Amino acid sequence: MSVQAKIEVQNLSKQYGNVQAVSDVSFSVGDSEVLGFLGPNGAGKTTIMKILTGFHFPSGGTAYVDGILVDENPLEIKKRIGYLPENVPLYGDLTVDEYLTFAAEARFIPKENLASAIEKSLEACGLTDYRSRKIETLSKGYRQRTGLAQAILHDPPILILDEPTTGLDPNQIIEIRSLIKELGKRKTVILSTHILQEVEAICTQVLIINDGRIAALGRPDEIANSMKKGDTWQLVLKGAGIDAIKEKINQIGNISNLMAETAADGLVSVNFFVQAEGDFNTGERIFDWAVSGGLKILEMNRKKISIEDIFVKLTGVE
Repeated sequence: MSVQAKIEVQNLSKQYGNVQAVSDVSFSVGDSEVLGFLGPNGAGKTTIMKILTGFHFPSGGTAYVDGILVDENPLEIKKRIGYLPENVPLYGDLTVDEYLTFAAEARFIPKENLASAIEKSLEACGLTDYRSRKIETLSKGYRQRTGLAQAILHDPPILILDEPTTGLDPNQIIEIRSLIKELGKRKTVILSTHILQEVEAICTQVLIINDGRIAALGRPDEIANSMKKGDTWQLVLKGAGIDAIKEKINQIGNISNLMAETAADGLVSVNFFVQAEGDFNTGERIFDWAVSGGLKILEMNRKKISIEDIFVKLTGVE
């Protein structure tokens, strides 16, 4: 196992009867890293998370959490992990304070530390003013905060969060994302989500899983660079009509998927893909082409491949 890795998974597999839920999955997550789990429904994300939290045992391979083999000491693993399942197990007839007291006692937090642990958890999740409110009276966003407060109550070094922003409104999503990002500065976080923008906003690494296998692993920009064979460019040009520009634009070389239209004031908007070619600077090539053709570039944008593009390409989900 890597010395600095908080979570180390090697050739992990899980089988339920004749169903192979996870096959040969390997990855590691270090201190102060946020790993985003992406994948279609049924891809195996929740199964992996349940193995890492000690709720399921693997059928094959190994998984270490903070240096502990998951199937040898699941109780010790649970002490080191804060887990937020997709459906947060809350008791609506309890107040936030009562629920966190119950969770703290279930975690065997010493009595002398209990009040301090609850106070820190309430403050971190923005729940101090809601501590006396019954959980059933809280909005979905504040119930989610309560679940997260439970997960960090014992100050675990590792957080595993399954769809933490499901069902929240845009403002609540922003608040929970901000909280997770802050926690990720001092803890190891695994975050499962269907919201692709969430990965770009929070995660330092991305693991895309499809049919129980890893489809891609790395930083979002690394995955994008490994997949793309060029760039899409968007230009607004002045100095010639649309037909003349369409005729000249092939001089740039290696272009495809050309779309052009006449915009306001006689300007021409073009959109095209340029295939990568060694270390040649495509932006310079386009600029030189425009100058040599007597054209003025009023706007010039390179469109980066998005995490959504990556997801669709790797999972086949439209």
